[in-house]
Amino acid sequence: MSRRRIPVLLTAALLAAGLVGCSASPSAPPAAPSPTPTPTPEATAPQATPQASRVPAGTAPTRAFAVGVRELRLNRGGDRPLPVTLWYPARGTAGGAAQRDAPVAAGRFPVVAFSHGLDGRPTDYRALTTRWTAAGFVVAAPTFPHTGKGTDGSVLDVLNQPADVSYVLDKVLALDAKAGDPLRGRLATDRVAAAGHSAGGVTTIGLFTTGRDERLRAGVVLAGTGLGVGTAFAGAAAPQLFVHGRADEVVDYAAGKAVYDAVPWPKAMLSLTRGDHGRVLLGDDTALRVVSDTIVEFLRWTLYGDAAARDRLPASATRGDIATLDDRL
Repeated sequence: MSRRRIPVLLTAALLAAGLVGCSASPSAPPAAPSPTPTPTPEATAPQATPQASRVPAGTAPTRAFAVGVRELRLNRGGDRPLPVTLWYPARGTAGGAAQRDAPVAAGRFPVVAFSHGLDGRPTDYRALTTRWTAAGFVVAAPTFPHTGKGTDGSVLDVLNQPADVSYVLDKVLALDAKAGDPLRGRLATDRVAAAGHSAGGVTTIGLFTTGRDERLRAGVVLAGTGLGVGTAFAGAAAPQLFVHGRADEVVDYAAGKAVYDAVPWPKAMLSLTRGDHGRVLLGDDTALRVVSDTIVEFLRWTLYGDAAARDRLPASATRGDIATLDDRL
């Protein structure tokens, strides 16, 4: 999502408390997507199971990696183009801009699928996603066909996006076994998480509710909320981290908190004292470090099984008066 403030297009029929994201055409109704799935009612949605699905205990890398970047050209069903920006740990000296098609570092790295907000694109979030990659994670970020920057801005199409993310994961994880691909043998295909901002937060919540992808071990929701129908969390336990600004002018803080409260699994919520919708990610560098470091420690714990990272998480989250942490992990 761009730094400029754009009026919000509300879709009350779909969302309990207003849709996340921005709209370039606030006065025009969204074009209906094709196809539009029917959400599963909460009464018939699969229920969350309490057993843990955490990965075996381990240790996350302590070094910082250089960052490589490449593009994948995917298309789900022939009519849903999904170009994917793929950031990965690379050989070389850490720091500096991501290097296109740089050699992949040695090791096997967990995968995080990242979903952008309305009128956004993956590169809008590179200040955050490249920090995750430098810590030892592959980040796969699709541009969605109807909510990405320069598209028709169909807010309703957010309902289709959880399936898009699952499709992207199918293709990205398959690279681990693809002869000749640079990521062959480099992906920890059993250690996968989903994250997203704004409308991408709605998408991420969908991946743990009506569109449950059982490969996911954890979720990160930034300035997001849930769909008004079918928001019961389902499947095996997957820890969740919510990040939300108390001054969010697009998605009310209470709307994000309500979904967080409904999570039946280990969870935490990082609340930015002065954060608005954009400054959850694009604020001053100190706040960005708090958000980034908290997410990195959460991912180290949930995807590498690093208990020490779990122990460090409160200190990462509560530096100064920038944020508070509700910790139920």
